[in-house]
Amino acid sequence: MKAKVDSQFNPSDIKYQNHALDVVSRTFALTIPQLPDGLRDVVGNAYLLCRIADTIEDEPALSVEQKRDFAEQFIRVVKAEANANEFAAKLGPCLSHSTTSDELDLIRKTSKVIRITHACTPFQREAMARCVEIMSRGMAEFQAEASLNGLATLAELDRYCYHVAGVVGEMLTELFCDHCPEMARERARLLKLAVSFGQALQMTNILKDFWDDRQRGVCWLPRDIFADVGFDLSHLSNNQTNKQFQLGLYQLVKIAHSHQHNALRYIQYIPYNQAGIRRHCLWALGMAVLTLQKIYDNPGYRSGQDVKISRSTVRSLISDAQASLGSNDALVKLFDRLSKRLPDPENIG
Repeated sequence: MKAKVDSQFNPSDIKYQNHALDVVSRTFALTIPQLPDGLRDVVGNAYLLCRIADTIEDEPALSVEQKRDFAEQFIRVVKAEANANEFAAKLGPCLSHSTTSDELDLIRKTSKVIRITHACTPFQREAMARCVEIMSRGMAEFQAEASLNGLATLAELDRYCYHVAGVVGEMLTELFCDHCPEMARERARLLKLAVSFGQALQMTNILKDFWDDRQRGVCWLPRDIFADVGFDLSHLSNNQTNKQFQLGLYQLVKIAHSHQHNALRYIQYIPYNQAGIRRHCLWALGMAVLTLQKIYDNPGYRSGQDVKISRSTVRSLISDAQASLGSNDALVKLFDRLSKRLPDPENIG
């Protein structure tokens, strides 16, 4: 049944939420406003909940135990079992200059975000709470093992991507299906692809931000992929790369591109009359494909800025996506054109 909950939200809280989205995420500040009434504010709120969880994970001044404790507190806040103001008052002073002023403001105003969460329908609240719980506990688990040595295996990378992005794909699918009965008829197929969609975006970000993450003392790349091409990831220094490292990087590009193919399949199951949902998903996928293309074309990149797509490229993507939105065949042609120089993907089903 279509959810109509927008009128339940406090206009002041929604105003702050829209501002927060604009300043903490370039990508989602573009894609979330494309969603229809009844979804836009809910998905925007869900994203900010995830961003608060991310802020806890990314803060270097917090110990592993502190991150675990704050993650558990936040889970209780989302479930209405703890006070948002008390959570913010405890977390805020623990954050360092590594947390941006916009992220710090988001923590301080957690209560405004949570008031929107608690004004959503019971189904929506449950979907968001499940996502935050799985994400927060998963991130806390991986933070305990984080190091410059990377993850042990590709399977571990898959598991990490599930906790930080795949579960978001599941949550969004539940929210989309709750909103659109026609889409709900494809729920099983969509959920099967939703985790891969999330991983498509997350793996691209991991590759883009690899060198920046190393500066923070962490690495999310899998050692086994590099061992297979004769490179020990733990021996990589911050000022040099070599041919074997780049071969491992190319293999991860192929795997990420496979997940992007699954993300395209996901979008093809979204009904044509849900143009806003299709735009939201297609723009996010298109930006990921273009970023992955830049990574593949420039394997010697030294930071995320080196492979960041330009605003003009984003504008061109948006125009092309709009022209392709009403035809799945046109979507395939657009996807093929955007990824024409990427290697053939791995077959991951």
